[in-house]
Amino acid sequence: MNTSDFDYLLPEELIAQAPLKDRASSRLLVLDKITGKYQDKHFTDILDYLDSGDALVLNETKVLPARIYGTKPETGGAVELLLLKDLGNDTWECLARPQKRLKPGTIIHFGNHQDQESPFLTATVTKLQEEGITHIKFTYKGIFLEILEKLGTMPLPPYIHEQLKDQSRYQTVYAKNLGSAAAPTAGLHFTPELLKAATAKGIKIIKITLHVGLGTFRPVQTDNLKNHKMHTETYVIDQAAAAELNAVKKSGKKIVAVGTTTVRTLESNLQNHPQFTAETKDTDIFIYPGYQFKAVDALITNFHLPKSTLLMLVSAFCATTDTATSNDTAADTTTSNDAAAGIAKIKTAYAHAVQAKYRFFSFGDAMLITELP
Repeated sequence: MNTSDFDYLLPEELIAQAPLKDRASSRLLVLDKITGKYQDKHFTDILDYLDSGDALVLNETKVLPARIYGTKPETGGAVELLLLKDLGNDTWECLARPQKRLKPGTIIHFGNHQDQESPFLTATVTKLQEEGITHIKFTYKGIFLEILEKLGTMPLPPYIHEQLKDQSRYQTVYAKNLGSAAAPTAGLHFTPELLKAATAKGIKIIKITLHVGLGTFRPVQTDNLKNHKMHTETYVIDQAAAAELNAVKKSGKKIVAVGTTTVRTLESNLQNHPQFTAETKDTDIFIYPGYQFKAVDALITNFHLPKSTLLMLVSAFCATTDTATSNDTAADTTTSNDAAAGIAKIKTAYAHAVQAKYRFFSFGDAMLITELP
């Protein structure tokens, strides 16, 4: 299976540049993961597809103002950092540009060090890795996150060319735990009113955390998927969430993941344990067609970039291979056929979305992928 299998044509004008005024007013494409049939709906219809006792699982990570711009005092050269992961001891894993002009020991200043009233950070490069990944140790006075709030900007994807007037629109309404370098965008469609209506219907709201980093949005640079290595991201499932998830599974009700980050958290957890278990752990799970899902029954997601790991994940979710299938030759053939079918279902649905002028990517419209009655 190759990266090129996940390509599709998208007119640039369908890339949403700003969120809708009303979060829940986006369109919703409902896709039957078994048959590939689809329905055109609105996001406010989402609860029609969930029953009392089902679980709506949300990723309550909160986006850091993680993009900061500084200068090297030695040369005056500009440096941009995107903070990806807190490594502890004031050291962060970052994407640095231009990394080729950095070396271990390079000093970078952020803010105005001559103005005592202004926030100020000093960064020291401690380690260089491949593809721009750089370890940075920060020194400062005060509280780091407060300084970052003043110096940093929201790390909007490069395909969004407009600045947000309201930075909170790149946060879900339930965002709580700071630590992400990007928003879990499927959750941007939910409003407090819609979540309240879900609870009133008897739908369980379960919250987990995965801090979105390079693993989610890093482009696939190899044609053979087996050669792509995912970057690690940290997830947290607490005791209460694990117990609720296990109860839903035992009852035979659906676990509905809001976003691919939630899918990766839940599937990673069941790779490590026979049932949902409380833990804080790094994951580098890479889900593409042929993967056997254990945790998730339905998925709410956005429309994803061509050739992206996210598009691969949703294609895998539309495959129908039985999780009990063995590894003999016939089973391998079945898995291969189902994988191809999953890709075909997504491509057909995406072709319809393009023709019907759905809005794509982070601020775009939504999909529900489920098994329809």
